Amino acid sequence: MTKEDKQLIDAIVEGMQEQKAKNIVVVDMTKLEAPCSYFVICDGTSSRQVASIADTMRDYVRDNIRQKPFSYDGYENAEWIALDYGSVIAHIFQHEIRMFYDIEHLWNDAKITHIPDID
Repeated sequence: MTKEDKQLIDAIVEGMQEQKAKNIVVVDMTKLEAPCSYFVICDGTSSRQVASIADTMRDYVRDNIRQKPFSYDGYENAEWIALDYGSVIAHIFQHEIRMFYDIEHLWNDAKITHIPDID
């Protein structure tokens, strides 16, 4: 993991935790053919919380390491918001939608690191 990727992942996780995101995982796909090197995935309880997690995380990353996402999508219904930072893509789901798509398990061979919830 590069220093830049570590800083970005740490900032994304901390930004998610600011809004009490749950079930945060980091999926390391560096040894696989994948669209990026890492996913950071979490869930919220409602569309309002999902949008709030995404906004707070985006602001936290911008304020702390001066990075903005190249693109983002999903704010319309806030069931699944994805923010693309290049080597890292952050996914914020409503819990039921996350269980339905189960994207962390689409990459079975990837290393998955679970981040403890902050209560």
